[in-house]
Amino acid sequence: MFNVSRQTLNWAGKTITLESGKIARQADGAVMVTMGETTVLVTAVAAKNIKAGQDFFPLSVHYQEKYYAAGKIPGGFFKREGRPTERETLISRLIDRPIRPLFPKAFLNEVQVIATVLSYDQQHESDIAALVGASAALTISGVPFMGPVGAARVGYVNGELVLNPTIDEMKESKLDLIVAGTREGVLMVESEASELTEDKMLEAVMFGWRGFQPMIDAIISLAEQCAKDPWDIPAAAAEKDALQAKVHQYVAADLKEAYSLRVKQDRVAKIKEAKAKAVAALVDPEGATVTQQMIEGMVKEAEAEIVRGSILDTGTRIDGRDTKTIRPILAEAGILPRVHGSALFTRGETQAIVVTTLGTGDDEQMIDGLQGTYDETFMLHYNFPPYSVGEAGRMGGAGRREIGHGKLAWRAIHPMMPEKEKFPYTIRVVSEITESNGSSSMATVCGTSLALMDAGVPLTKPVAGIAMGLIKEGDRFAVLSDILGDEDHLGDMDFKVAGTENGITALQMDIKITSITEEIMKIALAQAQQGRIHILGEMNKALNSARDGLNANAPQIVTIKIPKEKIREVIGSGGSVIREIVEKTGAKIDIEEDGTIKVSAVGNEPIQKAIEWIKGITAEPEIGKVYDGTVVKIMEFGAFVNIMPKTDGLVHISELAARRVAKVEDVVKEGDKVKVKCLGLEKGKIKLSMKAIDQATGEDIKIEKAG
Repeated sequence: MFNVSRQTLNWAGKTITLESGKIARQADGAVMVTMGETTVLVTAVAAKNIKAGQDFFPLSVHYQEKYYAAGKIPGGFFKREGRPTERETLISRLIDRPIRPLFPKAFLNEVQVIATVLSYDQQHESDIAALVGASAALTISGVPFMGPVGAARVGYVNGELVLNPTIDEMKESKLDLIVAGTREGVLMVESEASELTEDKMLEAVMFGWRGFQPMIDAIISLAEQCAKDPWDIPAAAAEKDALQAKVHQYVAADLKEAYSLRVKQDRVAKIKEAKAKAVAALVDPEGATVTQQMIEGMVKEAEAEIVRGSILDTGTRIDGRDTKTIRPILAEAGILPRVHGSALFTRGETQAIVVTTLGTGDDEQMIDGLQGTYDETFMLHYNFPPYSVGEAGRMGGAGRREIGHGKLAWRAIHPMMPEKEKFPYTIRVVSEITESNGSSSMATVCGTSLALMDAGVPLTKPVAGIAMGLIKEGDRFAVLSDILGDEDHLGDMDFKVAGTENGITALQMDIKITSITEEIMKIALAQAQQGRIHILGEMNKALNSARDGLNANAPQIVTIKIPKEKIREVIGSGGSVIREIVEKTGAKIDIEEDGTIKVSAVGNEPIQKAIEWIKGITAEPEIGKVYDGTVVKIMEFGAFVNIMPKTDGLVHISELAARRVAKVEDVVKEGDKVKVKCLGLEKGKIKLSMKAIDQATGEDIKIEKAG
């Protein structure tokens, strides 16, 4: 019934299986990838025809995690998977980035890749399996795809690089790096690191690239067994080439003039004029053979040719800089009066307002996924409103781009964040991009570092980021520092590096050509280091370390520890005691299972009141200590005095006064406020004395023994 093809590979000590022909047979390509007991089904389907008037390549990648894969039922009311989680979105982008450049430019059929996690063993991550599966599914589908792509995760444990480490091994790693590419070179890098050097990062990238070559061989072997007949790759028509030449003739002079303008808005306006001129002259009046979309696309190609050629020929860029110069930077901290921490970071025509908010344990974000449930105490959210590029556009929730840029900045800052035990706050950072012409994600890194320090968060070191670009034609290439938006769109590489003065904390690379060499990466890393040090110097003019103390508007948190057996007393029946403390003091109280209590409030007074209350509940009487108490019960043999919440002791009639007392009522009555000294603890009972204490001053009274 099934014609199953299978390839099994021993990869870095782990068994990997690629299987096709049994599941999802109606897809153009379907591959089941199993690593350990983690299994991912990846399918690839391409539309057989191009939609009328379509002039772009509609590739979509959907990575989805099913809770049943880890033996779990989703939380929430509906008990089924909903909209993509942040992790699913990030891995979808991770798969998309290395496969997108490998489709021919002339191929515009819609392609959809779906990766579904069917089984998850808590040890072998599903992202690498999904990426490898996408490469294999496309390779056997017959769709024009210049793969296959290989991928690997690289860790750095005990001074050694590790290929495809398990989740347990990654807990001790100073590096989490994913690299993907072809036989020829690297296409994509995504990483978080603990201040590793440029040389070590490059070594890790190439270690991963060499490490996934056997996987490429396995995919090729699978394709030799079961690949479908290849589709015809559409050839560029001679008529289109002729039209492109005509478009270039019409707009070349205008585009050269546009790209001589240093102000982005002026440049954009001039390019629009050039497009309108070409459209008016060349579009078919009936719109049947030559459409406006076609002409505008060809104008874009003419732009690329002019800009790229100019940079390679002259070494001068769109805004007049050479390849290494960083645009002017102005960094400011503490720009907003009521927030906990803020910064404004401006680099050329790219600008970010970044705001830090400090919260308590109640504000932690609960993450529920295949990996289990845990609380996140550091969140970074990135927003890109349309006005930042001078446009009126749709406003909505965070898209894939916003989530991806926010996570990149999070990875850059995360290694420098203080440990929760030393700084017990939940931290949310929001980056509002107010201008964009170049890397706004790296502006977010710089602004976040400043805003955190402005809030008093003790970062280990300040962090800065820079985006690098590449123009490559044949053997000629130019690496560009601090790229403009146009240099990103018209270039061949987006290479982002963030870190401290000592090393790299995050590295992300995307290539728009089939691959780049180790030599180019080495040059880019060295150039990025120079730029990063310069940017850190400009940031240090505003703030180079965390401010002393927290902002007055931020909650203060004081941590105390109580015996575990006392937790129930602090909480009270049905939470009655802790609710009363919160209501009457105004403080927030978080109690952990080990007896750690975090008391927080804006201002110190509510905190101290709550702590005194809690200590009163949990404290044990100390022999020799003097207490202010209240008489709560009169007996013939003495008076019971409350010295702490729910703690009473007995003042025997002989300890009421220095004289002989006939009746207890002669000295005290219920409700009296008295001072008592703890004489001892006997079988759980507390013995107190009034006569040993001066009731006016609270000082000890020396009692001389008779005789």
